[in-house]
Amino acid sequence: MTEAEPRPDGSADGGTQLEEPDLLRAMLLTPGYLRMLILCALIGIPVSLAAFWFLVGMHQLGHVLWADIPHHWGWDTPPWWWPLPLLAIAGVCVGLIARHLPGAGGHVPASGLHVGGAAPSALPGVLLAAAASLPFGAVLGPEAPLIALGSGLALVFRSLVRGAATPQSTALIAAAGAAAAIAAIFGNPLIAAVLLIEVAGVGGPQLFAVMLPALLSSGVGALVFTGFGRWTGLETGSLALKLPTPFPRLDASDVLWSLPMAVLVGVFVHLVLGVGRLTAAFVSARVLPRTVLCALAAAGCACLYALLTGRAPDEVASSGQETLSVMATDPHIWGIGALVAVLLFKGAAYALCLGSLRGGPIFPALFLGAAAGVLFSPLPGLGFVPALAAGMAASAASALRLPVSSVVLVSLLLGSSAMMPVVILAAVVAFVTTELLPAWPRNPADAPAGTEHSPAKAP
Repeated sequence: MTEAEPRPDGSADGGTQLEEPDLLRAMLLTPGYLRMLILCALIGIPVSLAAFWFLVGMHQLGHVLWADIPHHWGWDTPPWWWPLPLLAIAGVCVGLIARHLPGAGGHVPASGLHVGGAAPSALPGVLLAAAASLPFGAVLGPEAPLIALGSGLALVFRSLVRGAATPQSTALIAAAGAAAAIAAIFGNPLIAAVLLIEVAGVGGPQLFAVMLPALLSSGVGALVFTGFGRWTGLETGSLALKLPTPFPRLDASDVLWSLPMAVLVGVFVHLVLGVGRLTAAFVSARVLPRTVLCALAAAGCACLYALLTGRAPDEVASSGQETLSVMATDPHIWGIGALVAVLLFKGAAYALCLGSLRGGPIFPALFLGAAAGVLFSPLPGLGFVPALAAGMAASAASALRLPVSSVVLVSLLLGSSAMMPVVILAAVVAFVTTELLPAWPRNPADAPAGTEHSPAKAP
């Protein structure tokens, strides 16, 4: 007797409801799903190569604009006014792209992190807007345009091999491409899997159906990305933190201090994201002139920081990826005044860029959390490494609204599980704090269009 084939609702032809293990087994043995797994493994190769060259290009262009040209003109660091012309160019370019190109240059970062498929026709605008934002000093990270690049290229690849174009296959292939891109950004396929679990918000056999292609593609992509980087010798930028080893042992004071610190960081990030959404609503009315205005305001934050502290303006401008590594390696070069100033000015610039330019929300949020951790670390009984870990976890969980992903991400950055208790506590406390705070803008009409459809969006 022929075994009944499973239906989409999990029942057999005879009406018998399959148990979840049987449903998963039947799904895995389906020829179409096996072909999908092979396709997703292949997708990881071109996506990771595209991600590699994209990150190399952004890193090299940023180095030219913020290091090579100032050095050529005789400055050791960029002068205080340096962000003004660069971010003015960014504002003009992004405004024109948002007005005239398909896809408006990608989604507005204030709406949160998305891993949905990007239409291939929107890819040129997404890449151009990212290239006009990130190297020129936007306080944003590369993850959002890279995720769009990964999902869009995956759909192009599916069309080239004439794969099935059903809604389910489109979602799976786009998730696989996004996962390969996420793995390239963070150097680890595990964070790609965890992010997709939380963003997709599915469970049971459906979770495995989405995660297996994504995990396979991200694993292949990470392998290609890492090997290709070593072969070429080119740099893409790294979030790896060179912290002192062995890690200090946690004690009760570290854990206790992490709780109020997580509350304060959660409130601060919640305010920053609220201003970012207000900025997005402000820009949406007149895209080009108001994008330029907000970009110049973000540049003004960097200029004021440099004038008031005597430090380099790129500590406020840009994502903070390189400055984060410096801060973690040598926190003593930062005085209390400089830490307070970088939190205030970078937080303001972050909010302005979230609503006007193009990029992702993760990297600046990690930097703000790290700066808060360094600021609080002199408290009696609180160590530097636990404070740094708790600050980053709290800020990431508040900004992304993905507490598990935030815990995994911060643990990977630290390179050890020794700080896991304070990382988990800080992420959970900050997440709960942010959820309990009133959402604003309160009126849905005040929020930027398109911010109500992603489970990863900020409140």
